[in-house]
Formats: sequence, structure tokens, C-alpha cells
Amino acid sequence: MAPQCVQERQLLARLLSQHHYLGYTRPVGENLQYLAQDRSGRPLACLVFGAPAWKCAPRDQFIGWKGSLRQTNLHLLANNMRFLILPWVQVKHLASHVLGLASRRLSADWQIKYGHPIYLLESFVQRDRFAGSCYRAANWICVGQTQSRSRNDSQRCLQVPCKDVYLYPLLHDFQTRLQTQLPLSPWLATTLCPPAEPSAALAHPLKLKL
Repeated sequence: MAPQCVQERQLLARLLSQHHYLGYTRPVGENLQYLAQDRSGRPLACLVFGAPAWKCAPRDQFIGWKGSLRQTNLHLLANNMRFLILPWVQVKHLASHVLGLASRRLSADWQIKYGHPIYLLESFVQRDRFAGSCYRAANWICVGQTQSRSRNDSQRCLQVPCKDVYLYPLLHDFQTRLQTQLPLSPWLATTLCPPAEPSAALAHPLKLKL
């Protein structure tokens, strides 16, 4: 990896750790990171996309998943797990613009890095903290709410804040593609038996002329 890419990845991790309300640790498994910069190279925003939630009733109903379809096709979704506009940046409509830029290139970037496309994006927006305005402005669809449980709460006893579920289709026929039975993906095998040292994710620069 080129030194500049390492520096950008480290900068993104530092900015998220310092300024995102959830903090940041390097995600395990397939993921992409984006660092939005102005024409002078100054950072404006950070985005991280990673593995989708294993189960989410509003999302699964929206897709039309039944039986084993979710298990075999889950790798064709990506979760916008972190999104941060840096607190000193004041640019009208920047958040929805950055979301649009990242969404348009993500599937191609994912294909290059992991060998398969992405058909649908998801994000979970904490209702008591954010209105989700930038997602709606970027044409994401709110399909429902979570049931105040963590994505890793297998015993259904951990209470977490309720979140709105936002989805963004990357293809017009995403439902048809996601309802098609595919062979067990390498992603699922990796998820069940993750490698000891997952590969570092590249921080892709998003250049904005401001």
C-alpha cells in the first residue's frame, strides 16, 4: 500500500475516533472507507461501509427475503456504519452530496477489491439523536425502525436506542437480484471462519471542488 494511502487511512481513523459519537475501531471483514476532501486536500467528511446486519425485519421485508435467501445473498449488501461531517465544516447540502458521491462509486470499488458488486446499501440512524435529513435528501428510503436491540444481541436482552432503517438501492432490479438463489458466497465462509489478519481497508479519497 502506498504511503499516502496509509496516511489517509490513519487520518480517517483518527478523525472518526475523535469526532464521531460512537468512536471507531477498524472493522473486520469486507469494508471500504472514504475520505472526502476539498480541492486543496483538506478533509471534509469520513464514511465507512462494512458488513450488513445479519437480520433486520424491515429491510428483509422490503427486499422480499425468505428462507435461506438472506444467508446466501447478504454479502451483496453494505452497511454505512460510520458517516461524519467534520464539526468545523459548514457547507450547505454537503452531507447528501457526499452520500451521493460515495453511493455512485461504491459497487465498482467493492467489485475491484472483493470480486463482487453491492446491490443495496443500509444505514441505521439513531432516532433520538438524528433526524436522518441527509439520507432522505440523498433519496435513501426509510423502511421502518429497529426493535431496540443490538445487531449482536442473540439473547434479545440488550436494550439499545431505537434506530430508523434507511436503504438505498444501487440497481433498479435489486429485489430480483437479491431474491435469486446464488451459491454460498466466499464472504459467508470468511464470516463464519474469519482470517486471523484481515486485510487493511483503503481510504478512498473523494475529491470535492469547494
